[in-house]
Amino acid sequence: MTFYAERLPDFPWDSLTPIRQRAAEHPQGVCDLTIGSPVDSVPVGVQEALMLGSDAHGYPPTVGTAELREAIVDFVERERGVTGNVGIIPALGSKEMVALLPSFLGLGEGAIVAFPAIAYPTYDVGARLAGCEPMLLDTESDPAGWDSDISLLWLNSPSNPHGHVLSVEQLRRIVAWARENDVIVASDECYAPLCWGVDEAPSLLDKRVCGGDTRGLLMLYSVSKQSNMAGYRASFLAGDTELIAGITELRKHCGFMMPSFVQHAMAVALGDSEHVDAQREVYARRREVLLDAVERAGLVNDDDRVAGLYLWVRAPEALGVSGWDIVRACAELGVIVTPGDFYGEAGRDFVRMSLTATDEAISAAAARLPALSALLEANA
Repeated sequence: MTFYAERLPDFPWDSLTPIRQRAAEHPQGVCDLTIGSPVDSVPVGVQEALMLGSDAHGYPPTVGTAELREAIVDFVERERGVTGNVGIIPALGSKEMVALLPSFLGLGEGAIVAFPAIAYPTYDVGARLAGCEPMLLDTESDPAGWDSDISLLWLNSPSNPHGHVLSVEQLRRIVAWARENDVIVASDECYAPLCWGVDEAPSLLDKRVCGGDTRGLLMLYSVSKQSNMAGYRASFLAGDTELIAGITELRKHCGFMMPSFVQHAMAVALGDSEHVDAQREVYARRREVLLDAVERAGLVNDDDRVAGLYLWVRAPEALGVSGWDIVRACAELGVIVTPGDFYGEAGRDFVRMSLTATDEAISAAAARLPALSALLEANA
């Protein structure tokens, strides 16, 4: 008997157990900058909406309540530049959809699922679960040189982990290539509000990109980051009406229904941009504090890291140290960071630092990180 789990790589975060144990020995405690789980409060209006919807005695609609569907349509038009008729379906957090989209699309053995060479591991997991062949791709390169046999291409802009953003021009080139080669393109855009070095992170469904024609195109979006609602598991998929219709039928059969009180809370969150702006300012302050500390530690920033919820840094090449060397040195300071090879071999020299720690933890980490330079030089 073959289990699906046998197709998958080891869960990478399990390998951080000894690192966490070493960091816990620091006399001033641990500063955990690994997983990007929000620590700030859910907006009060969203919490109230959740409670108001709690008398949920009936089954919720898989396709989403009329209130939520209207809120999603308004949001993608207002915030993501989407026009025309689009299909929409709520999802139980973006990770669920990333892991299951190849299966929902009916892809299987022989199909190629491509995703960025440095990327969140679940794109690879989703391909393997469906029995597809995963393929690493430089999604910032010229599509003319890409494999034409790809069935599904994942984009992630702004990227987790390195914060790169695909321009309108690059997205246009990708759409043209995909249509020429009959490739479905899915774009994970959950970090879109968090732009630092660019004015925007355009959507795959933006009318400037696709001309209002969403055939073969899907956008995945979540309120986990912009509204601190990771615990609500609230996201949605939008785009090609035929693809969304097929996915919806499968989700009906499987019972993938977002609880109705979560749907109400999500509709309220999508309709309020003020709390999103306020949260962006919180992350901007934390980012500046951590950036200053990283620079004083002698680490090198990725020049194209212009958006997102993380810092993506490495030691100077002259030191010849890997991302894991930085991880171990940080643990000596009671700071836990994520090794870059969790996101692909191309990230082996980098580490990811999350901005989702508390102000106190960010400040404590910033006070300790300048000592990293001496540790790395001693171990080089």
